Amino acid sequence: MTSLPKIMKSVAIREPGGPEVLELREIGTPEPGQGEILIRVEAAGVNRPDTIQRMGLYPPPPGAPDTPGLEVAGEVIATGPGVTRWKSGDRVCALVGGGGYAEYCLAHEAHALPIPKGLSAVEAAALPETFFTVWTNVFERGALKAGETFLIHGGTSGIGTTAIQLAVAFGARVIATAGSAEKCAACEKLGAETINYRDKDFTAEVKSLTGGRGADVILDMVGGDYIQKNILSAAQDGRIVSIAFLNGPTAEVNFMPVMLKRLTLTGSTLRPRSIEEKATLASALEAKVWPLIEAGRVKPLVDSTFPLAEAAKAHALMESSSHIGKIVLTV
Repeated sequence: MTSLPKIMKSVAIREPGGPEVLELREIGTPEPGQGEILIRVEAAGVNRPDTIQRMGLYPPPPGAPDTPGLEVAGEVIATGPGVTRWKSGDRVCALVGGGGYAEYCLAHEAHALPIPKGLSAVEAAALPETFFTVWTNVFERGALKAGETFLIHGGTSGIGTTAIQLAVAFGARVIATAGSAEKCAACEKLGAETINYRDKDFTAEVKSLTGGRGADVILDMVGGDYIQKNILSAAQDGRIVSIAFLNGPTAEVNFMPVMLKRLTLTGSTLRPRSIEEKATLASALEAKVWPLIEAGRVKPLVDSTFPLAEAAKAHALMESSSHIGKIVLTV
């Protein structure tokens, strides 16, 4: 640790508010503790939870740094006691509880994965938060199987572009909703059938596309009035998985179709999960998804990059919802 700078640059949230409250500050460089690695960050993914934290509505879990950022890619430069897998010089991407918007970031060794062959650090930084989220919600909680129909809302988000590719790779039929012809075209390029929700009612369109059957698994980030619409769009024994509520978490719902169609309504968050749970997800991804990435069958779609000092611009783009794929900060 003696060769490391004692001070590093990181992005701080001056006060709850809009993107303009993000500012670059100097803070102490962290030191790895038991089971931790220190990563020299080359790139950090930007995610919707980061913007919610910035607004003061999503505080970091106990023990996590106040600095935003839930995924990073770069080089291991120090290891803490008990670390067995990684050594200095290894190139990794990692899921972190916070602290990603910085020059250096701590990660638990079990939450880091090797940067897949053929991917840049920018592309690798777009993997952890998104791929962990999609895997646990679509394939574990939603139990999507080959041959089933999968409906994904927000098809051009980082989550959406990942979910489309993974569902297609594992043999599902994918229907994605998006809000423009350009975004629909981007989803179709990834292998999805599309519905422009600004022009058509997605419930009626899903029924039409599936011959009245509906979708077996629905991944929803919208909430609000989509909650009832998802119930109407689901197939018999369908599974509806909620991971965010851009239109709010409450709705008046008729539960009769839930009973009649034997639906499962579920959801999850990733950040508060235990070290062990996240480690299990990392192992599953490395075994089942990393080979697909290295074979070129699945690839993170990066919309744009911003230097660390321009994190505010990255958040403004995220909140405009005009991006297609991931937004990444470079260090």
